Amino acid sequence: MVGSRWQQMRLLLILTGGVFGIINTEMGVVGIVPQIAAQFNITVPDAGWTVSIFALLVAISAPILPLVCTRFPRRRMMITAFSLIFCSNLIALLAPNFTILLCARALGGIMHPVYVALAFTLAVAALPPERSAQAISWVFLGVTAGMVLGVPGTSWLAVQFSYEVAMLSFAVVNGLVLIGTYLWVPAVDAPATQLKDQLQVLKRPVLRYAFFYMLFVNGAVFGFFSFMSDFLNQVSHVSFDYVALILLGYSLTNIIGNLVAGKIYLSHPQRYALLLPLSLIAFYALLFYLGGTSVMACGLILLLGILAGMVGVVGQQMISKAAPEAPEFANGLFLTAGNAGTMSGTALCGLFITLDNTQAALWGSFIYLALGLLCAARFAYLRHHQTRFDVKDVNDVSLSGAL
Repeated sequence: MVGSRWQQMRLLLILTGGVFGIINTEMGVVGIVPQIAAQFNITVPDAGWTVSIFALLVAISAPILPLVCTRFPRRRMMITAFSLIFCSNLIALLAPNFTILLCARALGGIMHPVYVALAFTLAVAALPPERSAQAISWVFLGVTAGMVLGVPGTSWLAVQFSYEVAMLSFAVVNGLVLIGTYLWVPAVDAPATQLKDQLQVLKRPVLRYAFFYMLFVNGAVFGFFSFMSDFLNQVSHVSFDYVALILLGYSLTNIIGNLVAGKIYLSHPQRYALLLPLSLIAFYALLFYLGGTSVMACGLILLLGILAGMVGVVGQQMISKAAPEAPEFANGLFLTAGNAGTMSGTALCGLFITLDNTQAALWGSFIYLALGLLCAARFAYLRHHQTRFDVKDVNDVSLSGAL
């Protein structure tokens, strides 16, 4: 645990700002793809690779680099990773051609999971164990803010000023966070753990069920979210002029979900892990049957935003609690599960749209949520028996000592 309450809050704010800066860097270019195409005289689909290359490298490096980097001091690795991300921002800003821009984006994608995994680990270390979920919810505020503000904010800067100003904004935000990291992030190092010992956690069924829970539930949420604007327009008959406002409201209610999950999850972790996919199924079912009415659809989507905001906190806590002795590796697995879920969930929901219509995208979410519910049930069963056996072992030791 880190020092005073003020020092704890300062550390959480720096970590939240760092995650915001990285997500802003990742997602912000979505809003300036046309400007990138014009800047480098390429097609818009080619410019879209600035988004794809970042996401691809995150997915590849997430299960590997956080594990490899555990042999180095956490503070040093955090500063190194964020320095490279800051350098990638500067290279992207000054890139003379599109190839250099893609290389800069690739560097940022590689370092993304290193910093984020360390941010989760340090956030948990900053607060007492009983407040670990609350610490994680703070970091997720950075994720949500990056997704909410990244695209429209960067797009606005490019339109009002220039492409260069939009790219400069990434470097400015991350530069400030880098300074804060250097000045105020303390050395919070864990006992050295052998690489093979960390890999041993993969043998635990409870970790595998937690991993697939995150994959399926996150995939259900983001799979439908990818087509939410089309659903609102085609099914709910909402004008595109208002769709953007509803999506903004959905993203803002994600923040409420982050905070709620941080407050309540640890009181009954297995119960909430089960209730979350059940609640999502119920609200998606209501949206399926009542989504043709615009007012009902808007209200349900705002409520779904709260539930969606809880998914990351719950998934991260499930995975990290299943492998407490390998926190960076667990956080890397969490990032892998989230990205794999987003990609596969979007593909599944898109398949149902191709086979039927936009409303049918919800069937993809139903399938993934049902699978997530099965994983939650198995996870709860294993955790219950693990706790029971741990208590029995303690009692046996106490009894033998008394004898």
